[in-house]
Amino acid sequence: MKSVGTKSPVDKVIGQIKELISSGEFNPGDRLPSERVLCERLGVSRTHLRDSLKKMEFYGILKTYPQSGTVVANKGLPAFDGLLTNMLSLHRNDFKSLVDTRVILETNAAMLAAERRTDEDLIELESAFDAHRRKVLNNEPNVEEDLLFHLKIAEASQNTVLKSLMLVIAPDIMISFRQHKVCDDGSSELALKQHEILLNHIRDGNAAAAGKLVKEHLVDVVSYANKL
Repeated sequence: MKSVGTKSPVDKVIGQIKELISSGEFNPGDRLPSERVLCERLGVSRTHLRDSLKKMEFYGILKTYPQSGTVVANKGLPAFDGLLTNMLSLHRNDFKSLVDTRVILETNAAMLAAERRTDEDLIELESAFDAHRRKVLNNEPNVEEDLLFHLKIAEASQNTVLKSLMLVIAPDIMISFRQHKVCDDGSSELALKQHEILLNHIRDGNAAAAGKLVKEHLVDVVSYANKL
């Protein structure tokens, strides 16, 4: 198998795994080889492989089990082929569209979460906030923890379609944030403070304030995307 080059490594990894599934080498229910074996076989770094597998898992192509590792989900091959083809044909570099979509989804998710959140949702939100805070205070990369907090808000909206849409764009957001170094300008502390205020708005049931804060929270990202 040819090594994956430096151009669009995540999509190239996905494309090669697609070939392995389409050819029958990996079938529904099969467990994937270890990360080390896949990295050697595909000629990619572990970071690129993990981003690719995470993206495929978000799309329901792969599923990870604590005891069994990562397996190919039980879907028919035509469904696999169509899903993978559609995923790879998305506008991969359209960061602005991702940001526009994120603003629309998250503004409404926050407002709904303030109106519908349960006590269990609050516990999950507080846990996600604490995980993000620890990474920020330790000056560690925190894009995934930041995004997880927002995904927990989508869950608290009690709208399964909205949550599913957030899960679809989440992998591309993480990859784009790394590529564009969106969170490398010292803005993590401000984001953390805004998360704390947003959590309070959701806890207090203040939908209007929650929606307004999300727009303020994402204004720098929107401005950055508009300049690309």
